[in-house]
Amino acid sequence: MNVYDFAIQMETDAEIFYRKLAAESHIPGINKIFTDLADDEQRHRQIFQDLKEKQAPDTATESKVLEKAKNIFTKILMEKQSLPSVTSNLESYRYALKLEAEGVRLYTDAAKREADGELKKVLLRIAKEEENHFNIVENIYNFVNAPNQYLAWAEFSSLGEFQAFGRKTDL
Repeated sequence: MNVYDFAIQMETDAEIFYRKLAAESHIPGINKIFTDLADDEQRHRQIFQDLKEKQAPDTATESKVLEKAKNIFTKILMEKQSLPSVTSNLESYRYALKLEAEGVRLYTDAAKREADGELKKVLLRIAKEEENHFNIVENIYNFVNAPNQYLAWAEFSSLGEFQAFGRKTDL
């Protein structure tokens, strides 16, 4: 399998995966982020399809998903929306992080080996977009996993309160 076929398959898999996550999310903002990520992956796939067919890819369109995601996160935080549907997808988000990290490595390595300056620019731009995707998914993961992280701190902070009131703990 050549690099184009591999990239096309990788982008196809990522698109399908993000559309699945979007369909499973009942929070409109999170759904929109995953839909936008899927659309970016579809656009990346088309770029690699064009390159494979020796056509000049349409590189004029830049991803706006990072900017949109920031606005959506701000809105979710302000509205304090509940997250029951997304918290059950933590393993899916970890998998998405792995996919995006692999994409960044693949496209960065391919750009390093590429002699054609224009193709190198395309590969580096897509690598940067994949890095942005990684950051977005990481933010979603951290956002929905925060209650799990803070629970441990809350448990330990109460020990200090017991000691402050003259109670001993057996730890």
